[in-house]
Amino acid sequence: MPSPNQLTRYYDVKRDEHGQRYVEVHVTGFPLLQIPLLNKSTGFSLQERRELDIDGLVPPHINSLSEQKERTYQAYGRQTSDIGRHEFLRALQDRNEVLFYSLLIDHLEEMLPILYTPTVGEAVRNFSSIYRYPRGLAVSTSNVGHVEEVINNVPLNDVRMIVATDSSAILGIGDQGFGGMAISIGKLSLYIAAGGLGLDKTLPVELDVGTDREDLLADPLYLGQHHRRLTGRQYDEFLDRFVEAVAERYPQAIVQWEDFSRNTAFHVLERYRRVIPSFNDDIQGTGAMAVAGLVSAARQKGETLKDQVFVVVGNGAGGIGVAGMIRQGLLREGLSDAEVQRRLFVVAREGLMIEGRGYEQDAFQQPFIQPRSAVEGWQLAGEQPTLLETVQNAGATAVLGLTGAAGLFGEELVRAMLANTARPIIFPLSNPTSHIEAHPADLLRWTDGAAIIATGSPFDPIEHGGQTYRIGQGNNAFIFPGLGFGAVMSRAREITDGMVMEAAQTLADWTAEHSGPDAVFPVVSQLRAVSEEVAVRVARQAITEGVSAERRIRNMTDEALADFIREHQWTPEYLPFRRSNDAELALGL
Repeated sequence: MPSPNQLTRYYDVKRDEHGQRYVEVHVTGFPLLQIPLLNKSTGFSLQERRELDIDGLVPPHINSLSEQKERTYQAYGRQTSDIGRHEFLRALQDRNEVLFYSLLIDHLEEMLPILYTPTVGEAVRNFSSIYRYPRGLAVSTSNVGHVEEVINNVPLNDVRMIVATDSSAILGIGDQGFGGMAISIGKLSLYIAAGGLGLDKTLPVELDVGTDREDLLADPLYLGQHHRRLTGRQYDEFLDRFVEAVAERYPQAIVQWEDFSRNTAFHVLERYRRVIPSFNDDIQGTGAMAVAGLVSAARQKGETLKDQVFVVVGNGAGGIGVAGMIRQGLLREGLSDAEVQRRLFVVAREGLMIEGRGYEQDAFQQPFIQPRSAVEGWQLAGEQPTLLETVQNAGATAVLGLTGAAGLFGEELVRAMLANTARPIIFPLSNPTSHIEAHPADLLRWTDGAAIIATGSPFDPIEHGGQTYRIGQGNNAFIFPGLGFGAVMSRAREITDGMVMEAAQTLADWTAEHSGPDAVFPVVSQLRAVSEEVAVRVARQAITEGVSAERRIRNMTDEALADFIREHQWTPEYLPFRRSNDAELALGL
């Protein structure tokens, strides 16, 4: 049997005497066709079929990648439900990754809602029942004691981006146990399709620390650990072991923490962000996306961030992350801490976060607790201002929802905003669609088209008053692929707040330059181009802040840096294959 290190080398990318790239494979015959990273299916040439011992194992007609895409897209069109389309695409990814990504890039706007929000929510719920093919790394309470051996089983030697989740707070649907693996897989699909990371540079990870869902614990078909979630010291020790193993096996990897519960999300981010380069997309990615959209919305009004009064509804990871980025944006525009406090209000489930209500016990919430003096003179029915009372008394001009509470933004609230501003900014950002705080059609009707709207899930254009309104999608996918790729290309030792804010500013600038005067966000078809620009400016920020370990880029001009990043973006294509001299390793697979 070959050793684990040999097994990870099932291919090498090399250049021939003319400088053309080709793949030297160490695996032949039927096992080669089982590796989605290498499988071309009907795309293998006649010479490759003979040389690699697969002649007769695939149909005789040789297809180009374009022909394969046409046939596959026709099959995709025959699917009758969104979850069926999701399963179809995931099955394609598990057969032939080059074909999958080539198809996805061609139809990104159509397929993003299928692979990501909102359909991924249903895929997460049903992960155990639709599971078919092993993908990613499962670190669980049964193997964390020898996690170093477990991570060595991964057949990839140069992972640069890891998305890791403990599935405790998936989208707006809560604890999903092992099903969160679908989120990690989906996010990394976008790192590749939109960001340009190489196929072999990504690793989805499920941190299975258990689940508190009674229905999952009682389900014999549930694929995760059948015990309650670890907490406290045991939880920290679990993640410590994982982080240490990652740092040893993949010293250049960046970790994106994904879908952790509120307290845990901030705890994990602060515990590890300077131990291993990492960021939390729910906190920082959501915050950067929201601020970019707010800058664009304010620009439509002929104003800036500092001209607005913000009410952020939701004090979870997303809500506090958004509030934190708004705070940074306001400080960047020259406001003092005291002035920011008068323009930024965070509303929890019980009402406005105000001193004396117990919010002080969580450090991450403390910067957003209003003093009692802030509400003196407000007209209130009780001691703690409600959402409506906060909007009315604070004079809110922008309201953002990150609650998962469907229909929370009703007509009375919207009309209260109209009393404060002619053009209210209303962002119901919760996912999936069933959890959105307000439907954009209602917001347009209640404001007679005056509201500036962005939603977390995609919506078709809406007709109102003889005018068509394109609803901007506030999708983290406009941030994290470029942020992560820029961090990878700069070999960032830390993902700084400045790098995250630069990603937000880049998105806002791109929208203004390329998406028209009424756009809050770009269209999804522009995602790859947006991500490229985000990556360039994030890498530049890493250089400026002195956290870049990539010596080759430190003295580059902006133009040279952009060229460097473009040259390293992966694009789906079939490279020629050649058999290596040690291809007998296939017998060991």
